[in-house]
Amino acid sequence: MRRRTLAAVILVAAAVACAHPAEADPAQSSVVSANPVDFTPHVLDGTVWSMALVGDTVVVGGAFTKVADSSRRHTYARKNLFAFGLNDGEIRSFAPEVDGAVYSLATGGDTTVYAGGAFKSVNGTSQRGITRLYVGSGERVSSFTATINWGDVRSLQARGSMLYAAGTFSAIGGGNREALARLNGTTGAVDTGFDAKLTAPGLSRTRVEHFDISPDGRRLVAVGALLRASGYDRTQIAMFDVSGPHAILLNWYTDAYKPACMKGFDTYLRQVKFAPDGSYFVVAATGRASSPTSLCDSAARFETIGNGRHNPTWVQRTGGDSLYAVAVTGSAVYLGGHQRYFDNPYGTDAKGPGPGAVARPGIGAVSTISGRALTWNPTRSRGVGVRCFLVVPHGLLVGSDTDQLGHEYHGRIGMFPL
Repeated sequence: MRRRTLAAVILVAAAVACAHPAEADPAQSSVVSANPVDFTPHVLDGTVWSMALVGDTVVVGGAFTKVADSSRRHTYARKNLFAFGLNDGEIRSFAPEVDGAVYSLATGGDTTVYAGGAFKSVNGTSQRGITRLYVGSGERVSSFTATINWGDVRSLQARGSMLYAAGTFSAIGGGNREALARLNGTTGAVDTGFDAKLTAPGLSRTRVEHFDISPDGRRLVAVGALLRASGYDRTQIAMFDVSGPHAILLNWYTDAYKPACMKGFDTYLRQVKFAPDGSYFVVAATGRASSPTSLCDSAARFETIGNGRHNPTWVQRTGGDSLYAVAVTGSAVYLGGHQRYFDNPYGTDAKGPGPGAVARPGIGAVSTISGRALTWNPTRSRGVGVRCFLVVPHGLLVGSDTDQLGHEYHGRIGMFPL
């Protein structure tokens, strides 16, 4: 029972987070416990896709219709969005109406949250794909008028007065932008000087699946169904200098993701996250294929600094099972998907593990230095997979599509404390 012992730590951590909103994952000096806390609420159906911390409130987005408190005695109707207290798990009254899945969330100023996804209306008002909401009341921030022309918004990140958005759109906030844009965080108007010029010739559409911005705010790494950026070859991954008024493509590149995985993947990269010091980032990948040399169904670390072609510093291979989510805390790299094994370069999806493989069903952690599996092994029911991590100063939140985590019932949400 962790409720009392965590209370003081959580209150202090929440106060720090509220006073100094973290733009990058907080650094943690140790690996989190494998025993989840008991007080988080439960999502009873569907999938949790994203989470964001606004003060002491965790906002949760996904595709679901019902949630319950930690005791499962009280059930609430919540469609695609809800919120709970970081300190105690209490479900908040926040219940905006969105008519489609919420794939991404980003903390805004003035106790607000940005939400992106596949919805077309918010609280009965037409606003496609992106919106800003007051966390206390769930009302729309009416001054934020951004909308997309079609498709969805899959990744969001607020930096200062600006909001970065990515997905499958080709126009957003009143301007034509292919899959990645920077908006005015107050009005939602597109930044006319910022254009990454992403294209995917030969693919059905250009799509940024996910992106991250370095802690110093200077670099942005985007992954997804892209083949060119600003006229240069960039297969599935590109890095930009975003510290000024323009999106400047950097000379950093890798050919590691040029080889194809199984047929049907326009991209097999799913998430990318910088380390707390910004010196490297880690990419999580799917692909339904396995070999000791490919990066299908793997996690890979790349160094941030340096020009020209980069090879991975290390690669963690699952042997043919997908990874969808990554978090980097400095003490560990956490990986989630529907994998069965880590350290499995010679295993295959059909034939099982190879020599040296270790069981890490659905969730696990690897060394930041070597990429090898750490002993942390809470386990989870695998399902399709973990879709998001949220690092908070005192722990790690997990969002997924299943209800067994750390050998306990946790409906699609759980938190591992430090």
